[in-house]
Amino acid sequence: MSDTDHHREVAISIRELVNRFGDLVVHDHLDLDVYSGEVLGVVGGSGVGKSILMHSIIGLHKPSAGQIKVLGKDVDTVDEKELRALRAQWGVLFQDGALFSSQTVAENIQVPLREYTSMSQNLMNEIASLKLHLVGLPPSVGPKFPSELSGGMKKRAGLARALALDPHLLFLDEPTAGLDPISANQFDELLRGLQKTLGLTVFMVTHDIDTLRATTDRIAVLVDKSIHIGTIESLVHETHPWVQDYFAGVRGRAALVSG
Repeated sequence: MSDTDHHREVAISIRELVNRFGDLVVHDHLDLDVYSGEVLGVVGGSGVGKSILMHSIIGLHKPSAGQIKVLGKDVDTVDEKELRALRAQWGVLFQDGALFSSQTVAENIQVPLREYTSMSQNLMNEIASLKLHLVGLPPSVGPKFPSELSGGMKKRAGLARALALDPHLLFLDEPTAGLDPISANQFDELLRGLQKTLGLTVFMVTHDIDTLRATTDRIAVLVDKSIHIGTIESLVHETHPWVQDYFAGVRGRAALVSG
C-alpha cells in the first residue's frame, strides 16, 4: 500500500475474511480495501469465490470469519434498521440482470423505490424514465417486459434499477457476460461514463480483460485462496503462474496494447 493509498477514503474494508464450505476453504484470511470513487475489478479462475466475495459484502452470504465494513459500518453487527439504510446506499447488477419477468421494465426499476421510499407513483414513474435515459434506453422500453429485450438492453435495464436510489456503491457481477463484443464495449463506455458523472464506487466481478482495461482503476486477483492487487500494467509482472498467464498471455497483452 502506497502513502497515497493511506490517505484515501475507504468505502469497503475487508479484514481476515474466511469463507469455508465444509473442508473446502475458498477465502483464507483475505484483506482488501476498496477506495471511494474507484472502479475495482475482481478476477480469478473458476471456483475461487469471486461472486461469493461480492455476496459476502452485500449480505447474501455470511462468511466463516473476518470483518467487512461498508461505508464505515460493520455489516455483521449493525442492527436491522442500520442495515436497511446501508442497503439503500448500494445498487447491484447480477449476471443475468435478475429482472422480474412478470413486471415491466419501468416496474422493475421502481422496485427499490417501493421498498425504501414512500414516494408517489407519479414520482416513481418520472424516476424510472430518468434512469432509462441515464443508461441509454428510450422511453418506449419502460412498458416492455424483460422477455422483449435483447441481452444488452436487459443489462442496461438492470443497471437502471441498480441506480434507482442514487447509490454510493455499485456492485456488478459479470456485467458483460453473454454480450457480443460491440455491446460489451458500449456497456464498458456507459459504465465508465456513469461512474465519473455520478462519482460511484464500483465493485465489479468480471472475467473480461477488455472490460478490465476499459473501466478499472485497480484489479484484485483471487488465486490460491489469496489476493493480488494492482493494475493491468503491474500485474503483468506478477510471478504467480495464473496471474502471469492471465495478464501476460496473448489476450492480456492484446488488451494492454490496445489500451
